[in-house]
Amino acid sequence: MADRRLHVFHTVARLLSFTKAAETLHMTQPAVTFQVRQLEEHFNTRLFDRTHNRITLTEVGQVVYDCAEHIFEQYNEMENTVKKMTGNMNGILLIGASTTIAEYMLPTLLGNFKSKYPEVKIRLRVSNTEEIVNMVENNMIDLGVVEAPVSNKNLTVEVCRWDELVAIMTPEHPLATRTEIKPKELLGLPYISREEGSGTRDVIMDYFSREGLSGYDLDIIMELGSSESIKGAVTAGMGVSILSKATIQKDVQLGMLCGVGLNPPLYRPFSFVHQKQKFRLRAIEELLGFSKNYCDVTMPVRL
Repeated sequence: MADRRLHVFHTVARLLSFTKAAETLHMTQPAVTFQVRQLEEHFNTRLFDRTHNRITLTEVGQVVYDCAEHIFEQYNEMENTVKKMTGNMNGILLIGASTTIAEYMLPTLLGNFKSKYPEVKIRLRVSNTEEIVNMVENNMIDLGVVEAPVSNKNLTVEVCRWDELVAIMTPEHPLATRTEIKPKELLGLPYISREEGSGTRDVIMDYFSREGLSGYDLDIIMELGSSESIKGAVTAGMGVSILSKATIQKDVQLGMLCGVGLNPPLYRPFSFVHQKQKFRLRAIEELLGFSKNYCDVTMPVRL
């Protein structure tokens, strides 16, 4: 219902990038440029200064942006009020999740949510924690679900559950018979790691640092982009790793992998991350409420 030109302009102004705006809006970059030019023609003035492949708001552009913020806040409040009164629930939710969460936590959560609200369309983007937080910061997604602590105090971070990470190896490995493993015992062993920017990797590196060790002393022979690929490499006998206990349950049952707890134990939070906004579309509010209830009822907490 809101002016399409103003919506496109607002997205470009917020991200200060036509390319990022096009990606966020699922439009081509020429289409985004066209909408902005249409608005500039409407006001008969430039809204952006374009220099050296960078854009900044003009003085008029800043005024239009501030007014657009107020307009969309009022629009969202109106949408929420009407939908609460009518019971109508629809719209598009943009969700981002880090790899482990997307593979092992979200299918059940989003499946249950869709069963309750079938008219809501969900678009899921999967990336590492660093990228997901960046998307939330730039309003490219409505909600992020990540597997590492988030330091940005301008975002709202709500812990859903605590996830235990364990050392994994083949059943034939000498460490497989242990009841626990100290982190220093992994140094010198061929180690298969997640990539830079991964929440799992950051949590592990912080854990080694707290224990007076350096994660960079690990003999990292391979860096892989998902838990599944790491499990495959460990199953093939290429080395050991540290992964979420939740990701290896079926592999342990099938006798393909062993998981041994660390001493001291290693936990990391699974958290919802979103912007601090007074008004959101009702579908986002419902998903946040649904997610909190889901975590309270179905997810174990750290003891």
